[in-house]
Amino acid sequence: MATALGPEEPDHEPAEADRAVPRIPAQPDPRGGSAAGRHARGTHDGAAARPGADSGGSGGARGGHAPVGPGGEGPPRAGEAATAQQSMGAAATGGERLRFVGAATRRIARGIDLDEIVLGLCRATVPTFADAILVYLRDPLPVGDERPVGPVVLRLRRTDRLPEYVRGDEGEPEPSGELGPELAGSAAERCEVRIGGPLAEVLRGVRPVFGDSAAARAALPELLGEDRQVPAEHRTILAPLRGRRRVIGAAVFIRRTDRPAFEGDDLLVAAQLATHTALGVDKAVLYGREVYIADELQRTMLPDSLPQPTGVRLASRYLPAAETARVGGDWYDAIPLPGNRVALVVGDVMGHSMTSAAIMGQLRTTAQTLAGLDLPPQEVLHHLDEQAQRLGSDRMATCMYAVYDPVAHRIVIANAGHPPPIMLHRGGRAEVLRVPPGAPIGVGGVDFEAVELDAPAGATLLLYTDGLVESRIRDVWTGIEQLRERLIETARLTGPNPPPLEPLCDEVLGMLGPGDRDDDIALLAARFEGIAPSDVAYWFLDPRPQTARQARRLAKRALTRWGLEELNEGVELLVSEIITNAVRYAERPITLRLLRTDVLRCEVGDDVPQLPRLRQARPSDEGGRGLYLVNRLARRWGATRLSTGKVVWFELPLPAHARRQPAARTP
Repeated sequence: MATALGPEEPDHEPAEADRAVPRIPAQPDPRGGSAAGRHARGTHDGAAARPGADSGGSGGARGGHAPVGPGGEGPPRAGEAATAQQSMGAAATGGERLRFVGAATRRIARGIDLDEIVLGLCRATVPTFADAILVYLRDPLPVGDERPVGPVVLRLRRTDRLPEYVRGDEGEPEPSGELGPELAGSAAERCEVRIGGPLAEVLRGVRPVFGDSAAARAALPELLGEDRQVPAEHRTILAPLRGRRRVIGAAVFIRRTDRPAFEGDDLLVAAQLATHTALGVDKAVLYGREVYIADELQRTMLPDSLPQPTGVRLASRYLPAAETARVGGDWYDAIPLPGNRVALVVGDVMGHSMTSAAIMGQLRTTAQTLAGLDLPPQEVLHHLDEQAQRLGSDRMATCMYAVYDPVAHRIVIANAGHPPPIMLHRGGRAEVLRVPPGAPIGVGGVDFEAVELDAPAGATLLLYTDGLVESRIRDVWTGIEQLRERLIETARLTGPNPPPLEPLCDEVLGMLGPGDRDDDIALLAARFEGIAPSDVAYWFLDPRPQTARQARRLAKRALTRWGLEELNEGVELLVSEIITNAVRYAERPITLRLLRTDVLRCEVGDDVPQLPRLRQARPSDEGGRGLYLVNRLARRWGATRLSTGKVVWFELPLPAHARRQPAARTP
């Protein structure tokens, strides 16, 4: 695609040798003329010299031998000696340039992001090579093989310069030389390259040019601004920055008037600096795109936010293994279940790469689907194991799956080769829960076992991956013990009250020291609050025609006990509709449960797995309007399939006088 800078991939590209460190030629004679001319003049001048004269002193006479000329035909003439001295000076200057280019390119190459590379160019150049530098880059910078459309825009990325004054030998400030009026104010921040304009021609030519050349005199005002002038003579160099496929910017090098002007060899130095900088910018842009993709992939694989179901508070953390390994297989999740229960999941897929993250995403999706079926924890792990085997023979992961019931104050946990959870009790005691270890997911042919434990109110359950407790300097069980002690120390600071969840997670991650980050870390903390028995009403009802009337009477009695008589009419109507539908198809006893939390929740369960669907009843239909009423009157409603049937539920907001304040919940 043709742009202001010409085709993206020009037919003639500078040879690879042009990008290498240049061979520095001899310095030009200040008096003018070539080295051959200087040699001829030196021979002519030396013809009048006395034979045997020692132009370098009397050392030759003391040695008893006359110095031999370059051709071995007698002593060197005075012109030849001067030429030799100039050649030695040029070689020394060339060596200094080579050393400077080597040091500067190493400094530029150390950068890994855009700012570091541009800063490396500025710091390496000022003041060794120039007194000021301006670096312009394309905005936006193209990535990889992208072919930008629209005009080419250069934006000032960074400028660096010496101060206007330097300290003299006596400590007094003295002028350090003028940079000229071009930097009296700020240079143009943005420049749109005109198609076919002088700046486009210089950038298309790729090679640096002196500021007083005809091309640069026309291009620099377009780049810096019409009111900016460059110093006279060879004191400015305009160097295009060409990456792997296209020109991506330009650099302007400026010297003060009290400093020697640039020489011809300095164009080669500027070319080397521009080439290494442009290639580094290309590398940084590609690296930035990879980092963005990795971050987006990892972010989308993990939950954006955790739910806050009634009876439990949740907090989480995720840390990548390192800046160079930003994606991994660690994940966490919290999945609301019927009856205000919540499933807590933490897993770790082997490795930290794009493949691990992709497998983690598939396993997390599978776990969410299985949780929606309300399967027992051991059954969930069994199906995850089968899914991992379908993904491949080497797809292995560890996982901890727990289901917390705030009404029963119990938790059921199943483990698949994962580090054991830690329970921090209200009094500050921390214990490692005894959970059967199980085999990792993906092994196949193994059974998983679940255990049911008490989950007292005020206790905190900590689920984590092995990156938190295992590293090169400590084994897993040493890390688990250190984590337990850290929790005890943190709980001691808050006394009898449990520590807040968010600071607790920060304190847990604070136990990591230098060298402890060998793997990514996922952390999930759950504070159990539970639902008091006085806030729960639960009944078993036989599927009989009279059940709907009985359910209305029981619900009204519970609402009266809670002081929620204002909700009687709506609750009786909705309970009657749902119970009537359950009675028509159920064969076993129906369950009715009311829960008073920050809302009033009603749940009706039966043994029929088919979920009801909201539909628009026709005028001639006798039924089909029950869910329509529920949908219109309830704040929220839904239906969940269980292993033993289904649960249909709805929620109603509490009256203002009965609403609970959020501050009453433990932070």
